[in-house]
Order: sequence, then C-alpha cells, then structure tokens
Amino acid sequence: MSNAKNDFVLPIVVLTVICLVISAALAFTQMNTAPIIEAAEKAANEAARLEVLPSADTFEQVQLAELPEGVTEVYQAVNGAGYVFMVEGKGYGGTIKGIVGIGSDGLITGTKILSHSETPGLGAKTADEPFQSQFPGQDSSLSGVTVISGASISSRCFIGMVTQAFSAYDLVKGA
Repeated sequence: MSNAKNDFVLPIVVLTVICLVISAALAFTQMNTAPIIEAAEKAANEAARLEVLPSADTFEQVQLAELPEGVTEVYQAVNGAGYVFMVEGKGYGGTIKGIVGIGSDGLITGTKILSHSETPGLGAKTADEPFQSQFPGQDSSLSGVTVISGASISSRCFIGMVTQAFSAYDLVKGA
C-alpha cells in the first residue's frame, strides 16, 4: 500500500538534495577555476597584443571617454612603439573579433582575427595569411587592400574594423 509521503514528498526531497549538492559543487568549481581562466585570458590577450605590435615591451590600457563604433579597447605600448586596438564587427556569420596594431609612425604593424563564426572556406579566409598579410605597412588609406572573392561581407567587415582602429588612433594621438 502506498501513501502520499512515499509517492510524492520523498522523491521531491531527494531531488532537492541532489540539486543542492550539485549546485554547491559547481559553485565551488567555478570559484576555484575563475582566477585561473582569467589569468590565462590575460596572458593570451597580452600575447596577441605583442604579436600585432612586436616592438612593444608592455602595454597599458588607454581610457577614452568615447571610442569609435567597433573599437572595444585601446592599449598603448609603454615604450612608445604604438597602439593596439581591440575591434569587432558584424560579419556574415556573426561577430568578428580582431586586433590591430598601429605603430607610432601611423602604419599598421599587424592584424589578427581573434574569433569569428564565418563560413568555413569562404569568410573564414579572412583569418588566413593571404588576406591578413595585406595590412602590415598600410596607412589609413588602406590602398591596395582587396576583399576576398566570395567572402566580400566578411572581408569588408574586417577592413571596416581596421578603418575604425585608425579612427581610434587619431583620437589617442590627439589626446
């Protein structure tokens, strides 16, 4: 013979205890891994900044009242080698995040796509060397930079992101 306590209350109590134990374990894991993940992200970001502005020694973030659309962060090389701009834009498959290094002479020292969800074999080619190698040595005119055939939305997006980095460069050089 069954009763309401065994049929309804006991399973609810057991499931509640299981949920509490699992939630506590997840919170404990997150609390212990968050600093490690944050340190790894900082190291990866510093490595990316050094990759696009190799003549820099270290960086300090530049705080501006208002950044151009698509520019999320600006870093200045402590040794005066130039600036690094974290940029993002809307590509064909979603948000493209990149980084642009501009030397103190106003020329691009390097560019890199950090993350994207573009179509493999088409828009994803914007992260590859033939496209990215067009940018180093360019000034704000970006003369000679061409889009990728079949991936014009993605490549135009990245070119626009670089253009916005130059807009931010003009702001920080004037500040």
